[in-house]
Amino acid sequence: MIFDCLIIGGGVSGMQCALVIGSAKNKPFAIDKKTGIILHQRASHLENALFNNVLGLSPKTLGKDILIEGKEQLSNLYPHISQIEKEKVLSIKENDGLYTIITNKNSYQSKLVVIALNYAKPFTIKGLDEFLIPHKKANIAKDRIQLLNKDHLIKAGLYCCGTIAGHRSQFAIAAGSGASVATDILTLWNRGSHTKVHDKI
Repeated sequence: MIFDCLIIGGGVSGMQCALVIGSAKNKPFAIDKKTGIILHQRASHLENALFNNVLGLSPKTLGKDILIEGKEQLSNLYPHISQIEKEKVLSIKENDGLYTIITNKNSYQSKLVVIALNYAKPFTIKGLDEFLIPHKKANIAKDRIQLLNKDHLIKAGLYCCGTIAGHRSQFAIAAGSGASVATDILTLWNRGSHTKVHDKI
């Protein structure tokens, strides 16, 4: 199977990206699209996070609970999004507009790839070294990195979101970044017609 979109990273930005793409499942331009997310969460900064300042989250919400509940929300609402767990991406290679993603267990192909990992070193995915630069909005002493991009786009078919895209490490910013990439992808699938997805009562 060739994915239309494969998201790499199961933190805030990656899961938010998957949720928005998943919510477009009944749109004519997205109904036949195959999307997956590689939920490697072991290095997520959510593991020890506590949230009191995020709109819509109850005070004292724990990041480790969001990791669990986010996966459940995605599987319950949008089961057509393939969740790939316990795999770590080792390399990404592009050939004639199709990306090959190699993990420690499998190989996948996708037309679009979204990198939604955190900004910590070391960055161990081979094939992206040419895009790695020092993070522009992090404390220099922490030696963070990002992927060079323009409005989340690294190059044709390759996106990034969250801190690895150069954003600050705030929950709302990471979620918004993931949603932004999702709507860019939906717009692409919708032949350039600007697209967003809203549920209504």
